[in-house]
Amino acid sequence: MAYQALYRVWRPQTFFDVVGQEHVTTTLQNALLQQKISHAYLFSGPRGTGKTSAAKILAKAINCEHAPVSEPCNQCAACHGITNGTIPDVLEFDAASNSRVEEMRDVLDKVKFAPTAVKYKVYIIDEVHMLSISAFNALLKTLEEPPKHVIFILATTEPHKIPLTIISRCQRFDFRRITAGAIVSRMKLIVEESGIDCDEQALQMIARSAEGGMRDALSLLDQAISYSQDRVTLEDALTVTGTVSQGFLNKMAQAIKDKDVVSGLAALDELLYHGKDPARFIEDFILFYRDMLLYKAAPKLEESLERVMLDDEFRQMAEQISIEEIYQLIDNLNKTQQDMRWTNHPRIFLEVAIVKLCQLETNQSVQPQGSIEQLVTKIGQLENELQQLKATGISQSTHEVTPQPQKTMQRSSRNSFQAPVGKINEVLKQATKSDLNLVKANWGEMRGGLLKSHAALLNEAEPVAASATSLLIKFKHEMICQMAMNRKDFLEAVTAALFQLTSKRFLLLGVPEDQWQSIRESFLSTNQHVEDGSADESAQEEEPHIAEAKKLFGAEFVEIVD
Repeated sequence: MAYQALYRVWRPQTFFDVVGQEHVTTTLQNALLQQKISHAYLFSGPRGTGKTSAAKILAKAINCEHAPVSEPCNQCAACHGITNGTIPDVLEFDAASNSRVEEMRDVLDKVKFAPTAVKYKVYIIDEVHMLSISAFNALLKTLEEPPKHVIFILATTEPHKIPLTIISRCQRFDFRRITAGAIVSRMKLIVEESGIDCDEQALQMIARSAEGGMRDALSLLDQAISYSQDRVTLEDALTVTGTVSQGFLNKMAQAIKDKDVVSGLAALDELLYHGKDPARFIEDFILFYRDMLLYKAAPKLEESLERVMLDDEFRQMAEQISIEEIYQLIDNLNKTQQDMRWTNHPRIFLEVAIVKLCQLETNQSVQPQGSIEQLVTKIGQLENELQQLKATGISQSTHEVTPQPQKTMQRSSRNSFQAPVGKINEVLKQATKSDLNLVKANWGEMRGGLLKSHAALLNEAEPVAASATSLLIKFKHEMICQMAMNRKDFLEAVTAALFQLTSKRFLLLGVPEDQWQSIRESFLSTNQHVEDGSADESAQEEEPHIAEAKKLFGAEFVEIVD
């Protein structure tokens, strides 16, 4: 074919031509000059960043007739032969199409033979992560102890798929994504040398769409040149890349800012009418607001912007939109993008998103004004009340001192739980043995019907006294007692469960075990007649099996242990 793609014609032939990878090229050049060449290299990084090109340049520089040199001369027979691919000692091996162990062994069997045309045999294995496990194992031994005349250069876009035993035997160089500015500079040189008329804005749009890959940028530039007539314009670049123009994004953002739903939907309809991809539009719109956020946060970092070009319209809009609004816009657009991945009707989601964003802005603009008016009204009321207090002679210091005892009491109540002694004494006065036995008989079934979180609070608790309307529960630990008595859902659940089993609705009281003994002894010492009455009552209401035992063995031989 007479015509060659731009990325093939302008493939780097020296380290100087490898754009944006100075950290790699400088290291390799110093190693060449100092003759500190490793037996194996690993070049990893995104596509189109110069990995294979740098490998070929390194192979030429090692075998150049003028070595040691930092750059290949590209004039000698060795450099010409490696560039044209006519020297068999420099082999470029595609692991993607030759991943089996048989192909790898066929290559490695020839490693032991000395080179015939140049000083070093160089094996460039592209997409090395595609090799099979068996092929990696075959490569491992040779890579560990290769002959002195052999150099391996491995290139990959996915280094995490390569065994660590391979990586540890190589010098690894990580290629970075090329910045948009570096890509634009390289494309300017190419269009000037080629005599192509091209707008700088078109080059910038192509560079941003390439996402850090020089090969992708040159392919898009080649396509834009074929699409254009006499001059590559911004519209040509937008058409080729499928990107939405910044003017349209500004128009859509202005409609959302002005809460103009009609203009927003009309602009969206025009966009889809011209065949733009909804998924690409939502991505560009997110990047538009992302760049606006970065511009507001760091105006001088223009290189960090991925989508927009800083024109007057964009700067003016960025000043009018707050950072909080941008956060919410990006969040809503991101949710819409996720929803669009699982639908066959992305247009509906886009239309709903535009309407929602406009209404969201409307609600936000109204709410602060109402809040301010309410705040002003409240301040006025407080000022009037303060004037009335001063007129009645009440000092402000009184109001400041009064809440302090309450805070102290609240703080002490949080630290320790004090059982309600008065209420407990009232329960003990009215307590009966029959009520307590009724609760104990249904206690296990009641716990089984509770939620696990409620039943766990009763693991080390037991009923100790009961009346017709109240139930006293003893807890082993004070903290559990406090937790149970402070949980309204727990008290309601236990009360409801007991009511269902006993047909009695009890008022629940809790007491820690260490406090129960002192409360009980104090009650018995001050209410001896009540205890006697309770004993008589319990004797009158003696259980049948106890009465039967007394008849059989005699009351003096029966001891009742509660």
